[in-house]
Amino acid sequence: MKLRHALAEHVGSPDWRKAIEQVPRELFIGDAVYLRDAARGDLWTAAHRAEMDEGDWLALVYSDETWVTQVDGVLAEEATGVVTGSPSSSSTTPSLVVRMLEAAQITDGDTVLEIGTGTGYSTSLMCHRIGDSAVTSIEYDPAVAERASKAITEAGYAPTLVVGDGLHGYDDNAEYDRLIGTCSVRTIPPTWMGQVRAGGTITTPMWGWMGGVAFAHLTLAEDGTASGRFLPDDLYFMRARSHLPPPRPPVMTGIGDARESRIDPAILDDEAALWVAQLAAAGTQRSVAGDTTILLDVATGSRADTRPNPGGGWTVHQHGPLRLWDAVEDAVLLWQDAGSPHQSAFGLTVTREGQYVWLGDPHGPSWNLPA
Repeated sequence: MKLRHALAEHVGSPDWRKAIEQVPRELFIGDAVYLRDAARGDLWTAAHRAEMDEGDWLALVYSDETWVTQVDGVLAEEATGVVTGSPSSSSTTPSLVVRMLEAAQITDGDTVLEIGTGTGYSTSLMCHRIGDSAVTSIEYDPAVAERASKAITEAGYAPTLVVGDGLHGYDDNAEYDRLIGTCSVRTIPPTWMGQVRAGGTITTPMWGWMGGVAFAHLTLAEDGTASGRFLPDDLYFMRARSHLPPPRPPVMTGIGDARESRIDPAILDDEAALWVAQLAAAGTQRSVAGDTTILLDVATGSRADTRPNPGGGWTVHQHGPLRLWDAVEDAVLLWQDAGSPHQSAFGLTVTREGQYVWLGDPHGPSWNLPA
């Protein structure tokens, strides 16, 4: 209990303090977590509770850290030896979980649909705060869902738990006051719009294929549309699996039409600039090889690569039906002219016809998101 109280004090949220003090995080961490290899980020080794001093294990559990519990479908408890791959489920940093719940403005009397049960820790925090019957949570991965259900039950909570694709929502308990995405989406799934009452909210991180992120908070209107400005928090979770980018084949660089670039490609290391670039080329993936920045649209085969010139400046080569670097340049220059603002200077509007991100206000410069 002392460790839980210390964590609650560290997180510093008066609205969620009692929940953090009462919900035992060790149930949701389970009996093992993955530790990333220091030299290679795609190698993981499971640290098992049984092999550690109990005090050390609990100190790990109650640190304000994210602990990976599954890598490419292999739960940490089931891992033998080194596992290669990417995290597919985790117990998110508690302070980040609470920031998400606060951003969604969840309060007593609300009903909530959570997209992505994960370990079940955030689900249980909500159950403690607003009651079991007010919480519905959907998990895509059956193994993760089973693990979470056992932990939630052992902790003494009984929300509605669903195994399925959360991007389709859950009609049986709709309409909800709040919908929160504890996974990142590329666009707002149209089905979500019918899950939330007028005046209710959708709060979710957005993470596109170029790597740009923003934190959306939308309010539903009576006419079925939703709109809102992105939040100041730089907050995101693992991507929804059906929103992951397609496999990226090797790309030959230095082919196609060549010209001088109007921007330094290093500007895309700025998170807000990357977000803006992604708006202009939504189907594009970005990679860096040495001093060369590469953009690739897998669907059309369009590509661009930009590299420094020996005498200064940068040369861009573009090939394919889409002029990716042209679009990125135009958007980045517009953003710079506006003062290079954070993502919170942008907003998102969702209608039956589509979704668009705007700068400043809904009548300002805008970019359509992919259908």
